[in-house]
Amino acid sequence: MDHPPVAKLAKTRTGIEGFDEITDGGLPTGRPSLVCGGAGCGKTLFAISFLVHGATRFDEPGVFMSFEESTDELAQNVASLGFDLPGLIQNKRIVLDHVRVERSEIEETGDYDLEALFIRLGYAIDSIGARRVVLDTIESLFSGLTNQGILRAELRRLFRWLKDKGVTCVITGERGEGTLTRHGLEEYVSDAVILLDHRVIDEISTRRLRIVKYRGSAHGTNEYPFLIDEDGIAVLPVTSLGIPCRPNESRPASRGSIRCSQAKATSGAAPFSCPAPPAPARAVWPPTSWTPPAAAGNARSCSCSRNRPRRSCGT
Repeated sequence: MDHPPVAKLAKTRTGIEGFDEITDGGLPTGRPSLVCGGAGCGKTLFAISFLVHGATRFDEPGVFMSFEESTDELAQNVASLGFDLPGLIQNKRIVLDHVRVERSEIEETGDYDLEALFIRLGYAIDSIGARRVVLDTIESLFSGLTNQGILRAELRRLFRWLKDKGVTCVITGERGEGTLTRHGLEEYVSDAVILLDHRVIDEISTRRLRIVKYRGSAHGTNEYPFLIDEDGIAVLPVTSLGIPCRPNESRPASRGSIRCSQAKATSGAAPFSCPAPPAPARAVWPPTSWTPPAAAGNARSCSCSRNRPRRSCGT
């Protein structure tokens, strides 16, 4: 009996340059994805870029629920990137919701669950017909919970609830000691895990991105450098970089210089010249300065005897 072919995993484009190339289309549609890393590595910027690009380029409204930064602080922080969050909010393309969680103001009594969060988040999604959701960051939400058993159960329930709502979700998480996240559970229940890293080696700062996991899809497995500049975040995989080149008319293409338009790394910079490597030198035997012996009896003093044929090396 013939079975109908199984449909390929649907994907949602993030609009982040380079990232959609290494994931072959973006993040899994209708599933939660985890973006984790240390402080200052770009987790919130990745998430807000995913949301803004969806609202402005792909006609997909979104909800950003923050557990740390207030709405005004978030709008100010991304204004330098050209993201007009107040305008998007006014046009009902984005909803920003700040949930304040203070451990000193929490007193545990009875069973702890996220039912109130589901109601609040569900209302925000339905109010604008959101297709994208961001939760930033998951650790702040559970900062007041000490029972690890309940914590794990509620994390699983949260991820299942997001899947049932059919929204494409980005959840940010802080890196733990020896684990990708502080609780060490989020990476197992997420359908995709993206690890951001900001390292300093020999006094040189480098940002790198790696896709740790992506259920149902092939993806790049290397560490890819990424940049944060006035245009936002951009991943720079070798496979997605294009350098349109034309040979310099002053010299042959094989030995001349190449006029290159630098890619995202120096957006807006003038073209620069990349001199082509020189042609490899050809070693010829015997060298031009070699003088044959005066007589056959002196052949022993030369490294070449009359029985060794003359040869050319490197041809």
